[in-house]
Amino acid sequence: MKDALLCPTQLGDIPLANRIVMAPMTRDRAGPGDAPSDLMVEYYAQRASAGLIVTEGVQPSPAGKGYWRTPGIHSPAQIEGWREVARAVHAKGGRIVMQLMHCGRVVVPANRGFDADIIAPSELACPVPVPGPDGVPAPCASPRAIAASEIPALIADFVQAARNAIAAGLDGVELHCASGYLVNQFLNPASNQRTDEYGGPAENRIRFPLAVLAALAQAIGPGRVGLRISPGNPYNGMDSSDPAATFVPFLQGVAPLRLAWCHVVDMGLDELDTLAMVRASFGGPIIANNNLKPASAAALLDAGRAEAVSFGRAFIANPDLVQRIAADAPLAKPDYSLLYTGEARGYTDYPLLDAGDPQ
Repeated sequence: MKDALLCPTQLGDIPLANRIVMAPMTRDRAGPGDAPSDLMVEYYAQRASAGLIVTEGVQPSPAGKGYWRTPGIHSPAQIEGWREVARAVHAKGGRIVMQLMHCGRVVVPANRGFDADIIAPSELACPVPVPGPDGVPAPCASPRAIAASEIPALIADFVQAARNAIAAGLDGVELHCASGYLVNQFLNPASNQRTDEYGGPAENRIRFPLAVLAALAQAIGPGRVGLRISPGNPYNGMDSSDPAATFVPFLQGVAPLRLAWCHVVDMGLDELDTLAMVRASFGGPIIANNNLKPASAAALLDAGRAEAVSFGRAFIANPDLVQRIAADAPLAKPDYSLLYTGEARGYTDYPLLDAGDPQ
């Protein structure tokens, strides 16, 4: 079954050497000014054998930052740092796209290190505490509701971020529409209680996300743009009931854009076959995600339910995950205490298979 994982494919304009995707994962290792550090360059280069790397969530603007030491793509130093990351991954034959992640209301101000606006669809604070600089969960700040007249400028921030990513040499971008962050906040009725054209029924709540995706596709080409969704995920205070009521019209609206992929966090809902819903409504290539093992991932590919599969935690402890799968070798386990701290420890020090299995 591993042959399904190891054969090449193409997502939009991006050729993949295999169907194993590295999922986006916050790791909190950005350097001064939220620019990618040398350590980040090494981390991504170590994992370049993935068919595609989707970077950790990257803030498209200062207002998009919510977590400690997450990288941006809006300053010259950040662009240059990502250029080094892309160069290192490409030198090893890999492909890498940037996940654009605006946190919206999911902000602990102390995580920023600078003053910036906190915006959301509505003046509703995220009800879930978020780790602060010391790793201890702290309450999120109250946002202000962004005015409809400001939305074109907000879309322009995403577009400029995508152009910056391409200028830095990355192969494309993925818009984070999941996990309770800004785009998901517009989609979800728990966080969007607007009464204008961006709130209320689903056809209004999908308006902003569709506008961002259309603008990204126009700016850098639809074959270099994907999106990530997690229907039914309650993370960061989202309403998890009846996700199809929002995501069917949303994906039907996305479909004519002919984007390169839809990255689906399948929550395993009893009431909804999420991958089948995405296939019917979106129609384009699917990257399936969430707690997959090599065998279950290959089964999805063999059944035609996805074109690629993504792994998160497995890539943390196994920088050579593709080689391990090819060799039917055991997978190392990550040290969860070092996910967001430790610098090189728990980040770039996991040994390769030919250096000795850490198990």
